[in-house]
Amino acid sequence: MPNLLLLALLATFPSLSTDMYLPAIPTLQTIWGISLAEANISLVAFFISFSIFLLIHGPLSDRIGRKPVLLGGIILFIIGSLLCAASQSITWLVGARIIQAAGAAAAFTLSMALSKDLYDGPQRQKILAWMGVILAFCPMLAPTLGGWLLLIASWRWIFICQATLALVSLYGSFRLKEPLKEKTSGGLLAVASRYFVIMHNTRYMIFTVAFSLMTLGHFAFIGGSADIFITGYGVSKQAFGYYFGLIALGLLLGSFTCSRFCSGIPPLKILTFSLLGILITASFLVIEGGSTPLLFICPMVIMSYLLGLSRPISNNMVLEEVDKYVGAASSLLTFTIFILAAIAMQFIAFDWPNKPAVIGKLAMFGSTVPLITMWVMNRITKKKAVCR
Repeated sequence: MPNLLLLALLATFPSLSTDMYLPAIPTLQTIWGISLAEANISLVAFFISFSIFLLIHGPLSDRIGRKPVLLGGIILFIIGSLLCAASQSITWLVGARIIQAAGAAAAFTLSMALSKDLYDGPQRQKILAWMGVILAFCPMLAPTLGGWLLLIASWRWIFICQATLALVSLYGSFRLKEPLKEKTSGGLLAVASRYFVIMHNTRYMIFTVAFSLMTLGHFAFIGGSADIFITGYGVSKQAFGYYFGLIALGLLLGSFTCSRFCSGIPPLKILTFSLLGILITASFLVIEGGSTPLLFICPMVIMSYLLGLSRPISNNMVLEEVDKYVGAASSLLTFTIFILAAIAMQFIAFDWPNKPAVIGKLAMFGSTVPLITMWVMNRITKKKAVCR
């Protein structure tokens, strides 16, 4: 299996595990007689487990090698997927999703690490660009694939399909020749010490939390979209996949705009424009309330575009605050994003009278805090410069 295809497939594990499963949530609510809040625990548990193991797999692979961690993670993902397919209750499913997420975290983390190990310079940049394109298309296709599977088969086949794709990647990983690389020394305490050093960087932590809040509305949409569209608006599971794909398209176009057309424009201006745009669009959603599918999806696509436009810039601003342990800083940033994602997903699962408006309020909060943070931190920086 060509390395590019293998790395891209490994990187899509988290998206496939989540987005492909979304159309089945209303079905599980009906079959097991559970509320959306109970069903969404399977999403929340996945994100929490994924976030925690994200902090572990990278340093572990530095110590014992990429291949053992990668193979172990894929096998864990396959076991978790098959346990999901065999689930007889929401409790069983949640436990299986925790195992599946632990494996997905290994696949995702090692796909990025291996891209650095296997390629150099312009070639690595090209590989990462192609991986980015494939990663962007995955959320567009996964819910649609899940919806069509539900049309012809049981929801259990969604997880069987995920296990099958993981088997393909397991074969490719066995054949992969791991490049020779010096392994790190030190145990878990050495790894933990890096995170403690990073967490004592006040500016880094402030920016990490503030910019991670930008994704609240987006992840609340992921957690509540199946219920809103399928149960609320009455659209088919297949049509839901198309609506969801528009959100992924917005993110893709935003990232593409940032990479191709924003050179020469001060990053702070782009970030401020994006945050103000999200705030205004979210305010419209709160006022209008998403009375129709079109009036709900259009503001969400605009906010997704602006999120895609601003995320590379905000991530870079966060990482510019650290001089060493950049890998640990990046992992901690991703951990924070996904922990807040889990909170947003469970929050939207409560019995709100108007969930589109709640998503709008979360997006307003998630854009206002970074705007205020940027203004305050900029004032502090200017005062320090004057004092010198």
